[in-house]
Amino acid sequence: MTQQIATDAWSVMERFYAAEAAYVAAGGYGKADYRDVALHLDPDVVLHQAPGLPFTGSGQWRGHDGMERFLAAFAEVWESMEFLDQKHWGDQDTVVVSNRVRFRARATGRQIETQIVQVITVRDGRMLECRPFYWDPGAITAACHDSNAGSV
Repeated sequence: MTQQIATDAWSVMERFYAAEAAYVAAGGYGKADYRDVALHLDPDVVLHQAPGLPFTGSGQWRGHDGMERFLAAFAEVWESMEFLDQKHWGDQDTVVVSNRVRFRARATGRQIETQIVQVITVRDGRMLECRPFYWDPGAITAACHDSNAGSV
């Protein structure tokens, strides 16, 4: 009997989150295997990040290469990420996920717990588009910067 993998939006995201956390924990670009992450991404994937965070860059990350560059920047900033609580609502193609997440910053060693809400669409069992909304972008940025180093 062939095992069938669930392709509803939430099932796709559960697998993506596990691969993303493992990639970040392994050190990101050049240190971790990106293939496990890419398996869960549509070739036309687009990530829309809010400006002003230490890992957002231009704000839009497109395709597998763009997502790999984003995760490389993300893994430079964060040493670890742990999903403490997740709630989700949606259907086959769209899911809204409320994440309570704990991050540890590489530069400072500081931890922060925060809320992130994401609106995600999937196509053919892979993430197609993601729009995250961060509860407290200022606290995230502050956790990543050494307060003794002066203004940034």
